[in-house]
Amino acid sequence: MAESGSTRRDRSATEGSTLDRRRFIRLTGGTALGAALTGAGTWADAAQAAQGASAPAQSFPKATLPPLPPLPDQLSGGKVAPPTPSVRVPGADGAPAPAAVRAPIPDALPFTFHGSGYTAVDLPERLRPWRDRPTPWSGVTPDTAHTYLDRDGVIMYRPRRSAPGYNQPVTQIQFGLGCAAAYRTVQDPARRALYLRRAKAQAKRLIDTRVEARGAWYFPYPFDFTHGTHSGISYRAPWYSGMAQGEAISLFVQLSLLDGVTPEERALYRTAADRAFASLLRGDDGDPWVVNRDAAGYLWIQEYPVDAPGTSDRTYNGMIFAMFGLWDYARMTGNTLAARLYDGACTTVDHYFPTLRNRRWASYYCLTHRIPTPSYHQHHINLYRQLHWQTGSPRFAHMSDLLTDDHPSGFLPEGSPVVLAAGTHTLYRYDTDADGDFVASKGDTELARRTVSLPRTGRATANRRRRIKDRGVAYRIDSGPYAGWWAGESHPRCYLLGEFLPTEYRPGRTLSFPAGRMVTCHRYGRDHGVAATRTVTFDKPSGAPFDRRSVVNGRPMCRISAGALKDYWVYAGDVATDGR
Repeated sequence: MAESGSTRRDRSATEGSTLDRRRFIRLTGGTALGAALTGAGTWADAAQAAQGASAPAQSFPKATLPPLPPLPDQLSGGKVAPPTPSVRVPGADGAPAPAAVRAPIPDALPFTFHGSGYTAVDLPERLRPWRDRPTPWSGVTPDTAHTYLDRDGVIMYRPRRSAPGYNQPVTQIQFGLGCAAAYRTVQDPARRALYLRRAKAQAKRLIDTRVEARGAWYFPYPFDFTHGTHSGISYRAPWYSGMAQGEAISLFVQLSLLDGVTPEERALYRTAADRAFASLLRGDDGDPWVVNRDAAGYLWIQEYPVDAPGTSDRTYNGMIFAMFGLWDYARMTGNTLAARLYDGACTTVDHYFPTLRNRRWASYYCLTHRIPTPSYHQHHINLYRQLHWQTGSPRFAHMSDLLTDDHPSGFLPEGSPVVLAAGTHTLYRYDTDADGDFVASKGDTELARRTVSLPRTGRATANRRRRIKDRGVAYRIDSGPYAGWWAGESHPRCYLLGEFLPTEYRPGRTLSFPAGRMVTCHRYGRDHGVAATRTVTFDKPSGAPFDRRSVVNGRPMCRISAGALKDYWVYAGDVATDGR
């Protein structure tokens, strides 16, 4: 990036070097202060005791993404019941009805819909769908309140331990995909063999229980299901889900590409992928169906299809998980219909992002009911990030950034340090669970507040950084005399020291410096102190590439990846980023 205006360099620290340790310790209050905060006394006493004290080197948490939340339970909040006695689930024995066999395989789109030219781009292995969710070895033989393995090694769903189990397609597919992901990475031959056997067992069950209709394969839910919150979801077996149809494509495609399958199995899985994909080429003008077009002309893959027009939930996470199957299929086959469906689906989740987003709080679960759902918000962040990778579009990256800022993951590594500047701070107690997490019935109600004065900069540790409902982002102190109190994030008065919530962009993105305004950029040392500072001013808007965005020392920052400011970070609020 060429600088077209004036620059000023801070010479107080050598570029590329770590800030002098003793000076850094004095500026931050030192580790003696941190130690004092874990015992009795006040921050003021601790700060005074720490003055002039030397301290050993302190390590800081490595910047990592927060742990992925468990995969959504598709049946959570609903009621599962045995199928109505008079209803026989078709295809449960693997034998399709003769009329279904005669139906031609669809070879055209079901209807016209909006597109924007999104394409499914190639990705390195680690960024492809489902690679981030390998089944842990401890989960290869599940036995929980709701899941267990039957004698064939297939995961089954049960409403409670004493109830009979059912085939639940999404549960089986996701377990199979997790086992396939683990198979790719584990080294132990015995474990690899078991992971592959589990993945194959899930695929076999889906194939054996398929329903052939309208020239496609559908994977039935063999139980009745109702949901009190989401009106319209009152199903009698068999019923079908677009989430299952799309995810099944991913399972069959990914199994067909593994080195441990036989040629015969590979051919079967590719046939199964073809037939599952065909279900996304049948609209809601017949039964069964999982794909429709809304009144505005946008394509939807419905996790919970409802026949009355406009009454389906239009659930965001289920739609995007299904889209991963389209990405897998389009990349494997080059199928132009899959590419057009993928473009249409991307166009839909792009267009409706403003209705998904709930500014400064958790995003909405679905378009129809618009219920803020904190438990799904991190899924939305991760899913939009993956759409950025899969399409190469900065728009989805920008959307993921907005969701991260609205309602960031509260997880912090143990010992995460918070710096509090000298002066007055107001601390709060909120009504939360024991760890500081949000509870809907408590609502983050303010229980108490107090004011403390620090004569010098101090430090504590925190176990949560999250948005408080109807307020800003705050840190839950977990050490010293004010453990359990919350301090509001406000750089440079109160900030989390280090790099948190990193986002990797692929491909890289572009930011723009405004014209005629001074902007300060920082380079950080190994302990996240400022190692170098540059202040730049440009005569006209000037672009720079960036490849990473993180919360650094309490502010969202972008890391410049090339040019004169390479490896410098700039506050996201001082620049404009692409994808808007």
